Amino acid sequence: MNIPRTCFLIYVCPSSLLPFRYLLNEVTITSTTDADLIAYLQRNSIIEREEAVLRPLVAAGKTEKALAVAEAIVAGEHNKAVIGNAMPNLPERVMGCVPVGKEVNSNEISEIFGNSFEKPHATDVIIFATLYHTIKNTSVDESKYPKLVVWFKRLCQVHCVARGISAAKARTSGLADANPSPLATLDPATQKVKASAILNLDPTRKKTHIRTQLLILSVRSPRLPIKSERNILITSALPYVNNIPHLGNIIGSVLSADVYARFCRARGYNTLYICGTDEYGTATETKALEEGVSCQELCDKYNAIHSQVYEWFGISFDHFGRTTTRQQTEIAQDIFLNLHKNGLLAEDTMVQLYCKQCSRFLADRYVEGTCPHCKYDDARGDQCDKCGHLLNAIELINPRCKLDGNQPITKESKHMFLDLTTLQPKIEQFTEESASKEVSFEEKDQNDSLVSWIILSAQFVAFALSGKWSLNGITITQSWLKEGLKPRCITRDLKWGTPVPLEEMKDKVFYVWFDAPIGYLSISANYTEEWEKWWKNPEDVRLYQFMGKDNVPFHTVIFPGSLIGTGENWTLLHHVSTTEYLNYEGGKFSKSRNIGVFGSNVMESGIPVEVWRYYLIASRPETNDSVFTWKEFIAKNNGELLNNVGNFVNRVIKFIGAKYDSVIPQFDLEEETEKTLVKDVNALLQQYIEALEAVKIRAALNAAMAISQRGNQYLQDSKIDNTLFTNNRKRCDTVVGVTTNLIYLISALFYPYMPSTTDSILRQLNAPLRTIPDAWSLDIDPGHRIGQAEYLFTKIDEKLEAVFKGKYGGNSAQAIPATDAATAVASSATSTVGKKSSKKPSAPAAPVWSGPKPDELVALEKKVEEQGMVVRKLKAEGADKAKLQEEVNSLLAIKKEVADLMERLTAEKN
Repeated sequence: MNIPRTCFLIYVCPSSLLPFRYLLNEVTITSTTDADLIAYLQRNSIIEREEAVLRPLVAAGKTEKALAVAEAIVAGEHNKAVIGNAMPNLPERVMGCVPVGKEVNSNEISEIFGNSFEKPHATDVIIFATLYHTIKNTSVDESKYPKLVVWFKRLCQVHCVARGISAAKARTSGLADANPSPLATLDPATQKVKASAILNLDPTRKKTHIRTQLLILSVRSPRLPIKSERNILITSALPYVNNIPHLGNIIGSVLSADVYARFCRARGYNTLYICGTDEYGTATETKALEEGVSCQELCDKYNAIHSQVYEWFGISFDHFGRTTTRQQTEIAQDIFLNLHKNGLLAEDTMVQLYCKQCSRFLADRYVEGTCPHCKYDDARGDQCDKCGHLLNAIELINPRCKLDGNQPITKESKHMFLDLTTLQPKIEQFTEESASKEVSFEEKDQNDSLVSWIILSAQFVAFALSGKWSLNGITITQSWLKEGLKPRCITRDLKWGTPVPLEEMKDKVFYVWFDAPIGYLSISANYTEEWEKWWKNPEDVRLYQFMGKDNVPFHTVIFPGSLIGTGENWTLLHHVSTTEYLNYEGGKFSKSRNIGVFGSNVMESGIPVEVWRYYLIASRPETNDSVFTWKEFIAKNNGELLNNVGNFVNRVIKFIGAKYDSVIPQFDLEEETEKTLVKDVNALLQQYIEALEAVKIRAALNAAMAISQRGNQYLQDSKIDNTLFTNNRKRCDTVVGVTTNLIYLISALFYPYMPSTTDSILRQLNAPLRTIPDAWSLDIDPGHRIGQAEYLFTKIDEKLEAVFKGKYGGNSAQAIPATDAATAVASSATSTVGKKSSKKPSAPAAPVWSGPKPDELVALEKKVEEQGMVVRKLKAEGADKAKLQEEVNSLLAIKKEVADLMERLTAEKN
């Protein structure tokens, strides 16, 4: 029986090609066993020729010779005679490369692999990735290399290739189009790294160092639970599609979940990370009305924006989907009907607000008014953002219709209610078993002398092992249960939503908080038809969910209550990780008032992604609200990242390059100094692992930073310099060998937090991605050749605090163009590394506007934002230059209109 599989490849040899982990890489074939596929990859002569001949030519800059070899490979002159023999055990039908049902023999396979452009094969991926920079940056003579040029052009037009290139560009901020750095790094011939340390991100097979340096991320596609393995299912709260995500949204769910997912993979756990956009409900309807588009058009627009922002942030979803799908309708309706069959749904009449002018019942989010609990004037009909109380719209004081501002009347409407009262005992049992697990533990070493701000108590160890919920998750859930659960309405009078599958309710849809969590199931179902192996498998799967505190009761009461009520064997919540609110400079984020930093701003800021990831995680509001400030942001980059991690890595790599010709010397650990270092590092490593096992994300980051600081301390104590190298070579050799291995460990510890920083460290070490071990070991051996030094971080000028505060401080603040801010960051970084800037002075900023903005100016600024999104999308898609330039010109024209208008208004004002 043929088993379809999808091969995902990371091509890790040339340093400049690291971004291509995102490239195309989807090739479906049929294989009887995984061993057949591995045998093919290892024996394939095209891969061997690429490794032995083509790649060294590219590395040496011998472009013409490289193109000639590539022409021969693409033309099939090399592989026709041997490729059939390379795959004796593979079936002759190659799914995706030939029409289904067409039988081919091994001689024909050679033609298919090199010349099928509908769905590229793994060999196409490898050759394409090796040549991409060379061909993009060279005027290739089509008459000399006709087959290569045709092959490259056609491959660039294939949808999955274009998507892969766009993802690579978005992820690396343009690195994919940059000139390749010298390919002296990640050279297998010079690597002396213990195979046991290398991270194989496919948990289905044993660790194997494949000679061609291809890491198999997932030969099994889709990823499924494995009996007797640790199977981790991760979700982050589905973001609404009614706005661009801001920094609080990002750290509140997707980034926090990404850290944990990367940690689990680096520990060898079988991990699936699912997310997607929440697209139904009143939030979508109201935003679509505001923008003058259909609900589906709005969903398509913001799904693309969210995807782009998360790609830039390096969020490693296994699948990012959406809720406007057939699977969502089928699964949600099935759960509803099972609840109905089990007598847990009841029809009741509720008094509802009705707007005469709109001739419609007003769903929760169509109503605003004064909160009856805290008297906040702008409470929504479903929840007060100030005090957090969940509301019924009818409870609001002085309610008003959000559409026209008129005061609605009350009117009766029939709805379906979920009987949470009957379900409460089972929900309480689930909560008690999941949230408050009792465990045994042993007291651990404190190591307070090393780093007093990391606490490792007996209770913390117990928490780490238990899977217990975060404190605010427990508190919020218990407050609901203590008040007593009441029947809750799960239908709404809306058009945009999942239809209620009852004839008498045919004009109604599901309430978004009944429907939205089911999105985890439907998105998983879009990922794999075998989704129930994850979601109906509590014996083998542990579910971890990440969200802001305002989402807690829907995930700990309503969603599990709905699943329990069906009577089926669902995978229920094992751990909930929640955050408080992240505020901006003392206030709330507000897109309408231009307050705070949003995803699109981050992408234009000129500040590398790892700095944003680090700051957000270091400031993660785990127990209390936290505040984003530009002063602290800049201080953390300059103090913690640059002076701690950046200084440690750069100092060691540059010293080895200058004094040891980049080759690790023989060394030993005879002295007490090294034994103490190993003990200290292992104690901190244990804290790091235990913290992340308990999903204490910020504490684990502190432990990783403490290990780096301990490395800096070791360098200082050892007084590593030219004098030590000259007068005590043996001692210097030991310091070099030890610190190189400590940097290798640090690269793994930072992988969950700053994966692009890990990439840079690995390039400098000329080493593959490694596991997060239980204990520190020396895995880079003497004789290993490292790569070239590069700066991990650069200084951000403190003066930029005022620039950024002005840009993101609200409509009354100084309006500073994003391009000016990004240019300032770039100039600051350039001066830090001692390079003279060759850039021309930037154009003068537009006139500054203070006070409330006229409608005409607001409308033009909205046009700038919309046109900017058009340009960014075209860039990400690798659009035709002429088309891109046309849209850029349109953007510049609108910006000029803004500048002219502001100049005129300023003159009139004066």
